[in-house]
Amino acid sequence: MQTLFITGGNRGIGLELVKQSLKNKDAILATYRGDTPPELPLTQDEKNRLTWLRLDVTNATDLAHLPDVLANQHIDILINNAGVIGPDRQSYNDMDTRGWLHTFEVNTIAPLMVMNALLKNLSLSSSPRVVTVSSQMGALHRESTGMIAYRSSKAAINKVMQVLSLELKAQKIVVCPVHPGWVQTDMGGSEADITAEQSASGILLLAHRLTMQDSGKFFTWEGKEHVW
Repeated sequence: MQTLFITGGNRGIGLELVKQSLKNKDAILATYRGDTPPELPLTQDEKNRLTWLRLDVTNATDLAHLPDVLANQHIDILINNAGVIGPDRQSYNDMDTRGWLHTFEVNTIAPLMVMNALLKNLSLSSSPRVVTVSSQMGALHRESTGMIAYRSSKAAINKVMQVLSLELKAQKIVVCPVHPGWVQTDMGGSEADITAEQSASGILLLAHRLTMQDSGKFFTWEGKEHVW
């Protein structure tokens, strides 16, 4: 049984990651925002393996409390899933700059800060892995327009993860960003290519099989290496 820490576990891909990890008989620490976590029809065994943590990934106070809350709790896999699509106005000639900054706070800065808060817990695992849900919309080889705030935040987190894969190599922590696909969620819309169930299943299969040889690579939800 593996122990997973999943941010943004209350909806979309994150909620599916929680559900499928429970089916896989893993232990899950999942974060949510709002007053209460989602209500799921769970068996007693599943209830015992799921812990909900109220956490704002951009809140420094919340993150500072994590080491105390999770003292001596090992974490095998951290999945940085929490993310935002960015402001309504994010074109070159009509940019909501405050919204752009918030997009970077959530999509780029928060994954690093969450990982830092959990480094001790990850070090207690015999095979620690950090998987960050990114997007091919941040891939530099793609020539596409619009969504500047979102694209730039994902390009930046890809680079952050690539750098961390080198800096954490001595600690034997695997670090990889993953493209989740175009997913039928509130963020992706109903016309997207795949369901949240399909995306989550692929991400979990990838996360469980990662080794140090994979660290620093950019993957798709199907487990294929993605061009940067």
